[in-house]
Amino acid sequence: MVSLSAADVVGELKALRKGRAIFTTPLADRIGPALRSACGIVEEDGTVEMRRKLTDRLRPLVESLPDDLKIALLAAFALDERARKPFYQERVHWAAITLDRDDRTVRRRIDEGIEQIAALAVAAAVPAPRLYPGRGWHTEELRVTLALDQPVPEAFEFRRVVADADQIAVLDLALTLPVTGESGDSAGEPDLGVDVFHGGVLAGRVRESSDRIGLALRLPEPLRRGARHEVGLRFRANLREHRYVCVPRHPCDFFDLHVRFGERVPKRIMRQEKVSPAGVDDRSRTDTALAADDAGEVHVRFRNLAPGFAYGIRWT
Repeated sequence: MVSLSAADVVGELKALRKGRAIFTTPLADRIGPALRSACGIVEEDGTVEMRRKLTDRLRPLVESLPDDLKIALLAAFALDERARKPFYQERVHWAAITLDRDDRTVRRRIDEGIEQIAALAVAAAVPAPRLYPGRGWHTEELRVTLALDQPVPEAFEFRRVVADADQIAVLDLALTLPVTGESGDSAGEPDLGVDVFHGGVLAGRVRESSDRIGLALRLPEPLRRGARHEVGLRFRANLREHRYVCVPRHPCDFFDLHVRFGERVPKRIMRQEKVSPAGVDDRSRTDTALAADDAGEVHVRFRNLAPGFAYGIRWT
């Protein structure tokens, strides 16, 4: 379960109000981890069920606001049947006419109302047991962009962690660089370039296995239980196998992965979810096939990652 913050809820609500709002298709792409947590949306929910849960959660919050904010938000999220127009600006104009105000004023009311219902949602949230209990800290959100169309592949990693205990001063991270199937050569430190963009200082590396390098990231100051912290890293490495997976040591609530192949799109791209690291290269597995878009990119998301299992993609 994602630990809610009002800022995250505000950001996701502002994204949700665009286009057809709760009637957007596909709706799953517009609902982030904070709204999923606030509305009780799970991975198995289809579009109709997600829309129902959003409506059931948002409407009571909106109805509790003063009339001007209520009308503005009912229009913003297309919760009022009379305001179910295809474009956000059309719904804003409908609310402006209804309230006898100009469009600019209504937009300010919408922003104010979103701040208020986000605070209400966070205040009413009841913490739920974690699927995989944290061991000192866990990753709330991990976003990775991997560019394979560079001379040396580069991965940009942005991670938000939450402390599950007091005095968390170092994050023990790791990256898997697969050994080659033919030679069995080990991945070495020269194979991996690491730059810290923000959030700490790289304090050390250690070879954990033939294909896994551990990284110690010292934080600017120790974290207290419940505190969040964000880090930004860049990795550069020649991938020895045609795969990119996250094998988390600590629980991870949400993993978002963009992979750019560019002009050289592989014939087969497969999604891998909760795979034993020993089975990642098993070609007999029936993993879900993926299709690259016109830019030569694929995008996958994973939720509630189990420590010790692999999540990501492979290609041939």
